[in-house]
Amino acid sequence: MAGHIQDRWYKTERGADGKPIRSKSDRYGIGMRYRARYVGPDGTERSKSFPDKQKRLAEQWLNETAADMARGQYVDPRAGRVTFQQFAEKWVATHTTEINSREAAERRLRLHAYPYIGTRPVPSFQPGHIRTWLGELESSGAASSSRRIIFGTVSAAFSAAVDDGLITKNPCRARSVQVPKPAQPRVAPWTPTQVIAVRAALPGHLRTAVDIASGCGLRQGEVFGLDVEELDYDGEWVRVQHQLKRIRGKYVFALPKGGKTRSVPLPRSVAAALRAHSKLCPPVKVTLPWRTPDGPPVTKSLIFSGSTGSFVRVSYFNDHMWKPALAVAGIIPPAEEGERYASAPQHGMHALRHFYASVLLDAGENIRALSHYLGHADPGFTLRTYTHLMPSSEGRTRKAVDGLFKASPDHDDDPETDN
Repeated sequence: MAGHIQDRWYKTERGADGKPIRSKSDRYGIGMRYRARYVGPDGTERSKSFPDKQKRLAEQWLNETAADMARGQYVDPRAGRVTFQQFAEKWVATHTTEINSREAAERRLRLHAYPYIGTRPVPSFQPGHIRTWLGELESSGAASSSRRIIFGTVSAAFSAAVDDGLITKNPCRARSVQVPKPAQPRVAPWTPTQVIAVRAALPGHLRTAVDIASGCGLRQGEVFGLDVEELDYDGEWVRVQHQLKRIRGKYVFALPKGGKTRSVPLPRSVAAALRAHSKLCPPVKVTLPWRTPDGPPVTKSLIFSGSTGSFVRVSYFNDHMWKPALAVAGIIPPAEEGERYASAPQHGMHALRHFYASVLLDAGENIRALSHYLGHADPGFTLRTYTHLMPSSEGRTRKAVDGLFKASPDHDDDPETDN
């Protein structure tokens, strides 16, 4: 039996002869009689009280506690007082990821989890509570892709609670809990005509941003954070080593998404456009914090600058330059007078990356190389995103055979069938 049972109604003292004498204590007949005490895995003492005539129940509880510790299923009794919101808030605060990732997780929990399950004690969760919450989340109108991300954040918090010994199982991983299925939007890349039209509708000093995004597959933050030192004109490479990033309304320089730097081939046409741009709009030195708003200052010579002579403020660019250009190109409808443009997430600057991917795949580039150029962590993600844009096997077969026969001067275009 783990620990011991204390009988608080009696005390043991030494008699005149030195022998122990058991006598009634000041607590005799008052309150709980037995206190079961043990030392937890963290080295601190825990206890639970039982009334008179329940010593056997106290012993049973101690034995079960010892068995739980031996099986690695012990849960600190104090965890019963910790609500999901209390635990998740501490978990997010100590989450060792990029600050933007922490803020996104905090926002998802605050808006979509705490109002439904925030006040429930962590150890009281059953799979049924998660199923009910997912149903309420779906009824709220959240998209499947959003519900999947929210669910993943909540499940990660419960996994941390398991690691911390607050619960023994993650209720989100029960078989009866159906994970929201990922949405499978098919990327519809722009045509060259659309890319050229959007480029022409942008202010002159930012048109070349379309060239580098559609010709090298850079993300928006990587384009507007592009430094002169990252361009290797002689070797024909772009070294993507950082990005311009917005955190809590403040801009910083940071590593590319996922901390993944890369080198991307620099086509000669894009290089020529960048050279011509730099002659008309010389690079601008900009100093910003590194990685976080309170990070050390870093100075970059940016290829693209805003109207104030500093960096391009992405939010202003999206609302006042990019969307008007989309409207002029006929990709989105014009805004009503006095109204903002409608949301068009599929036509953000990211559409130029999709265009880049479609061009490379049409040219026969392999998925692994494309994944590296795009800065994806997993080639499988690249394949799932763009597989429908890859030339079909039958199409490649016809093209290969046609090319072979066209190259043969002795080939008869109308051969007779051999008998």
